[in-house]
Amino acid sequence: MEQEVMKKKVMEVLDKIRPALQADGGNVELVDIEDGVVKVRLQGACVGCPMSQITLKQGIERFLKKEIPEVKSVESVD
Repeated sequence: MEQEVMKKKVMEVLDKIRPALQADGGNVELVDIEDGVVKVRLQGACVGCPMSQITLKQGIERFLKKEIPEVKSVESVD
């Protein structure tokens, strides 16, 4: 999938997830996509939260993979 198309799709999916994160005082920002690996930055209350890795893998990654099969994984970057 073309990089720009992939980025647009990922942004659309993140926009669907964002309200749930914002309800708990957090947020997520797309940083980059490399070879199917989506790099995001967790923000707000998500920073330093002990549940953030669960949110990242069981929430964000699972939802992105379901919506966009080309997504291999999601990683958090600082």
